[in-house]
Amino acid sequence: MSTQNFTLPDVGEGLTEAEIVAWKVAPGDTVAINDVVCEIETAKSLVELPSPYAGVVGELLAAEGTTVEVGAPIITFLTEPAAGAPTAPAPAAPAAEEGGGSVLVGYGTGGGATSRRKRPAERPVRSSVGVIAKPPIRKLARDLGVDLTAVAATGADGEVTRDDVMKHASQASVFRNIETPEWGTVREETVPAPQAAPAGLARGLTATRPSAAGDDRTESIPVKGVRKATSSAMVQSAYSAPHVTVWKEIDATRTMDLVKRLKASPDYADIKVSPLLIMARAVIWAARRTPMVNAAWIETESGAEIAVRHYVNLGIAAATPRGLLVPNIKDAQDLSMKELARALNRLTLTARDGKTPPADQQGGTITITNIGVFGMDAGTPIINPGEAGIVAMGTISQKPWVVDGEVRPRWVTTVAGSFDHRVIDGDGMSRFIADVASILEEPALLVD
Repeated sequence: MSTQNFTLPDVGEGLTEAEIVAWKVAPGDTVAINDVVCEIETAKSLVELPSPYAGVVGELLAAEGTTVEVGAPIITFLTEPAAGAPTAPAPAAPAAEEGGGSVLVGYGTGGGATSRRKRPAERPVRSSVGVIAKPPIRKLARDLGVDLTAVAATGADGEVTRDDVMKHASQASVFRNIETPEWGTVREETVPAPQAAPAGLARGLTATRPSAAGDDRTESIPVKGVRKATSSAMVQSAYSAPHVTVWKEIDATRTMDLVKRLKASPDYADIKVSPLLIMARAVIWAARRTPMVNAAWIETESGAEIAVRHYVNLGIAAATPRGLLVPNIKDAQDLSMKELARALNRLTLTARDGKTPPADQQGGTITITNIGVFGMDAGTPIINPGEAGIVAMGTISQKPWVVDGEVRPRWVTTVAGSFDHRVIDGDGMSRFIADVASILEEPALLVD
């Protein structure tokens, strides 16, 4: 037997550290190559870390909750190489759920690697009612409240896939307000602050410590992961791009009528439709008419320049259990209404499941933040770094509105837009917001 150290790999995001969220193995466990040993959290995503060795787990070198630098050892394995075989780890493809997952740098996909027997957690499981689905898919269905017996399976051998569950999740609205958890008992306590979080600390809760002043009525929460990345990006944006915000209150009654018709349409029977779909189409249409809102300010060695993008990678700010994420839909300008609706559904459910890959959070050109799901009328959003504009959609509620000289109840909302004044002037952003408003007031304008 020889001892092998497994160091934290670079997960391909250009980051230098990650947090150990949960260990999936314990000392003495026998593992095979590609068995998931732990779950790590970077500033952008949760990643399951597969073992590059086959052998017995020796020691866990980092406790759950610890932030570890890339290249630092996190676990040891006791291995017994075959006669004549090298002791270096074999390339292995990271274990990932169906529908995506991050490939870890240094692992590769092992194009020449031989196939391996699936671990029990990967094999589809047939229940007593005859449904075939992998455990991760069953968990997704439970989380979304989906009855697997009612899902139409499209996978091989009649297996229910992730897409099948997502399509059937009729109760999931687009970026609905995430349910707020109750105050946890751990967060109300004051405990010593160890170097590493206690191994048994419940996932999703953060160890607390007294404030620097010694006031035991105040707790200090470490800033890390998504919160650390978000705070850094927002400070950078707020203090580098001169922000200006404009807004307009509009009559969205016809948008609500269109949403109602789409929901009743057989063509959209398996797609969740909300006003955000019309908003997304409006932003794409308006960005084509005012390209500078979809541009970016770029600092170069020879001076600054403005990059004007003739495509739209549409970002959607998502409140998730892990914090604020901004995944984007690539080349959204090329999608039909139905294709865009499907893309929004996939983006939403993936974000809620905590499985948004880093690639989906990079390369955005303009962002929508739907603050209406939180009951907010309007706001002054901060621009996503690397972009020049962001649009906030407020809640849509019935209000008195003057129509043809008469006061009538109408569905009213407020659209606000913040812009980088280095890139676009007030008249351009005002035209852009007016265009977005005109589509929400009369969606028929989308028909070319």
